[in-house]
Amino acid sequence: MMSKKKGVLFPYIWKYKIPYVLGLVTLLIVDYVNLYIPQITGEITDGLSSFSLHLEDVVKLVFTMLLFALIIALGRVLWRFFIFGTARKIEHELRMDMFGKLELLSQNYFNSHKTGDLMTHFTNDLDALRNSIGPAVISSFDAVVMTALVLYKMMVYVDARLTLMTLIPMSVIAVGGYYFGEAFERKFALKQDAFAKLSDAVQESVTGERVIKAFVQEDRQDEVFKKINLYNKQKNMDVVKLMATFMPLLDFVIGVSYAITIIYGGYLAITAQITLGRFVAYTQYLGMLVWPMIALGDSITSFSQGRAAIGRISQIFHEIPDIRDDENPLDVNELKGAISIHDLSFSYGEGLPLAIDSLNLEIKQGETLAILGKCGHGKTTLVNLLLRLYDVSKGDILFDGHDIKKLPLKTLRSNIAYVPQDSYLFSDTIEKNIAFGKEKVSHEEIVEVCKDACVHDNIKDFPDGYETVVGERGVTLSGGQKQRCAIARAFLKNSPILIMDDSLSAVDTDTEDNILENLKKKRQNKTTILIAHRISTVKNADHILILDEGRCVEYGTFDELMALNGIFKEMYEKQQLEKQLSAE
Repeated sequence: MMSKKKGVLFPYIWKYKIPYVLGLVTLLIVDYVNLYIPQITGEITDGLSSFSLHLEDVVKLVFTMLLFALIIALGRVLWRFFIFGTARKIEHELRMDMFGKLELLSQNYFNSHKTGDLMTHFTNDLDALRNSIGPAVISSFDAVVMTALVLYKMMVYVDARLTLMTLIPMSVIAVGGYYFGEAFERKFALKQDAFAKLSDAVQESVTGERVIKAFVQEDRQDEVFKKINLYNKQKNMDVVKLMATFMPLLDFVIGVSYAITIIYGGYLAITAQITLGRFVAYTQYLGMLVWPMIALGDSITSFSQGRAAIGRISQIFHEIPDIRDDENPLDVNELKGAISIHDLSFSYGEGLPLAIDSLNLEIKQGETLAILGKCGHGKTTLVNLLLRLYDVSKGDILFDGHDIKKLPLKTLRSNIAYVPQDSYLFSDTIEKNIAFGKEKVSHEEIVEVCKDACVHDNIKDFPDGYETVVGERGVTLSGGQKQRCAIARAFLKNSPILIMDDSLSAVDTDTEDNILENLKKKRQNKTTILIAHRISTVKNADHILILDEGRCVEYGTFDELMALNGIFKEMYEKQQLEKQLSAE
């Protein structure tokens, strides 16, 4: 796992190596200049106590201290700019690359990973990673370099014996910090997992809020959320307890160091083995060691969080998409619309029944194919296979004679306009939602396709017209309005192949007839696949396919299927009877 962690983060660190080096060099200069402040204080103390310093000497030393303070202040600004700024840039690029990676992953990945968990990668995990490559770098550098420089100065300028006594508690920090970091990484990973579950529970409850209210299940959802929230609290408390144990122990060790300084250092000063000024300087040096000791604890915490975070993030980067371009894809940019399906079989998983079973089908360019069947009998599965959201288990799908697996994914999907069952709209204006599938489009073109989709009159009645912002998933629109906006979006794409997956179910029959009539006029010589439950939707199709448990049980024109006196005719008569009863 460590090699994978390094493999994900290292290229970003290497890209910004120069700012990092400049930041560390600046920090080194600041730490080095800091060493002379206690020494100057000691010299002033000794000079004043022995009356060997004149006023001009004191002014000169004070001026030197002010100059060093200015260098330190400027240096701190620079190392923050270099290191903190670089950490922000890496966080930004990682977030962009992670989003790009998610877009490449197959449908199976999203079926098995919850939204809340993925959101945690983009928020808490990246925040923890940024802290580990920004503030933690400063803390760890200071903990090592500042400690080494200060100890050297303490031994050379003050007293080696007193310095060695101070090293004893510091070794306790180093050993304890190692074990603390190991434990913290484990507990932080569990904390992030708990937060992911919490995020997912909130997201699902908010999305399904209307269903919860409709079934009066608020109390039940409260109980479910209570358990998840309690689990999240427990995992957070595990981290807090660990930190609450480590930080007081760190303070205790620092206190021991001060006690040693006062007792043994005071003894050396009283017995004149060191001067009063050097004792004062030593206490200041010890104070300078307090920050690296605290920084050590902070850096251990941050690095542990970062290690856990990059471990979770690298799972995304190392995920291999199930659906990807062939190693030697065909050089095809446009499709005409002919589709051939030979002995196609498909199952969603090992041991699961076949969703498509031995299907054979020919759709010529410009034809309209209608597909009917009961819910769960393979209609949407067939669409998913045509879009190559899943790969076929057995058999072949050919577009214009080309194997679907040999076609570049971009070519395949850019030549298909798709209206799904769930007409998804983004939280944006109606105009931008309709223009989603096309880069350059005029307002007039959008109005035209909306008229074809019979939604223009609804849109112009809104207070803001086409600039009306729809809610999340288009919740502020009615079901029929959402469907027709999605149809308009597909019409605007004007692809050689159009697939409409039960996308007229929420409109009345008159509106449906108008849309189908416009569809017939606008899509001359272009292939259309209509999936529906109402026979009125498909009666004018060139061919009608009846699916039952993934198998083709009937196939032909409207008249041919009626003549069979089979499933299709039974469906037709039943729907006609329902229509008559509703009219009465």
